[in-house]
Amino acid sequence: MEQVNIGALLTKYNAGQANAEEVKMIEKCIEEGVIDLADLHKLNLLNEQVIHAEDPSPSLELDDRFYHMLAQEKKQAKTFSWKQFFAWPEIIPRLAFASVTLIIGLAAGYFIRQQPAGNTNHGEIAVLSQQVTDLKEMMMLSLLEKESATDRLKAVSLTQDMDQVSNKVTLALLETLNNDSNVNVRLAALDALKAYAKESAVREELIRSIAKQESPLVQLELAELMAALQAKSSVKELEKLLQDKNTPKEVKKKIQESIQVII
Repeated sequence: MEQVNIGALLTKYNAGQANAEEVKMIEKCIEEGVIDLADLHKLNLLNEQVIHAEDPSPSLELDDRFYHMLAQEKKQAKTFSWKQFFAWPEIIPRLAFASVTLIIGLAAGYFIRQQPAGNTNHGEIAVLSQQVTDLKEMMMLSLLEKESATDRLKAVSLTQDMDQVSNKVTLALLETLNNDSNVNVRLAALDALKAYAKESAVREELIRSIAKQESPLVQLELAELMAALQAKSSVKELEKLLQDKNTPKEVKKKIQESIQVII
């Protein structure tokens, strides 16, 4: 591949504009040792982003609920499908979401204006806010079932607009990270999950995810994340990547560096 093409690929990847085919080309270049991993700026930024992420200080009760939901989701995975629930043309659920959100917003504004000064019912506002959050979650879960990778990327991006993410959304992101066919979508899911990676339940699922990843880019981001979190329990899984003959040499070098940071 010509040097100019490699430069263009790196520029698009670092700008977050690389499509699925271009990501595959970058992975091939990594495997062939053509691309220096230091040129992938997105990987270099991950460590700093995680370190400065706010620690949610989750409770043991939260972890118990998470694992209970995880077990239930695995047991009942085939009993319900958002794809079946929203089996309409794409524009219909999107218009419905936008319309209901607008109505709730107008209702909230009207309600606030009707209250005497200093007598705003914060409970009612909280209910309206929760309804908007629930709609966003519903829309996200619906879009994750779409065949289009673009729609699934939009689904992941919806989490950025949520003040609080439920366990259901976290589980959906983990499922996407582990099983989505598109590397860009898996990377986006991992990027969304890093905000919650300090929660022990989420962190353990991310460690389990290491063994399920074949993409060098996802492997690298997970290794960087584990190093940033100082997740010592991830070392065993990372060492398996070092022993895997299919892991590119340059990737093994970076993973080894992450292990050294952890231990």
